[in-house]
Amino acid sequence: MSDEEARQGGCSSQAGGVTVSDVQELMRRKEEIEAQIKANYDVLESQKGIGMNEPLVDCEGYPRSDVDLYQVRTARHNIICLQNDHKAVMKQVEEALHQLHARDKEKQARDMAEAHKEAMNRKLGQSESQGPPQAFAKVNSISPGSPASIAGLQVDDEIVEFGSVNTQNFQSLHNIGSVVQHSEGIVGGGTCVFRGRWY
Repeated sequence: MSDEEARQGGCSSQAGGVTVSDVQELMRRKEEIEAQIKANYDVLESQKGIGMNEPLVDCEGYPRSDVDLYQVRTARHNIICLQNDHKAVMKQVEEALHQLHARDKEKQARDMAEAHKEAMNRKLGQSESQGPPQAFAKVNSISPGSPASIAGLQVDDEIVEFGSVNTQNFQSLHNIGSVVQHSEGIVGGGTCVFRGRWY
């Protein structure tokens, strides 16, 4: 294993703590390899435009005398090795980008959870400071067999909310009568909230 391969392997093993500068270093290495590949292709081009696959022997099987065989073979060998290095670096870049993206996603989820928790704590603190909702009426009698009796109302129940009527907008019992009148014939047309109970 070459020093370069060992260095790349070490980078891969430390991928858990990959940073943006690590990705930039990998990109710099990728560009360096690409420049070396191009330089070796230029060497092949200078040898009568010979490429990676053209034969290095003539029609009679003798080595070609019109090209520098050593340069061509060295350039071809270098290109193959560099292409393998390029493939390895590209894989590292891909893995590093995935890890950076996953870490950013985790951080965003964590930040959102903290913001939600903070908002809930603030809301809870406000509701605690406001105290329990105030009742605007108290039940003093229940007619047997009436809807109130069937619903389970009991004497001394405190009414906190009745339909749209609450402490903020209650003026008189006419408000409750109006809600009842508009809810006649509607199943579940009104909601009544008593201390800790819903009807």
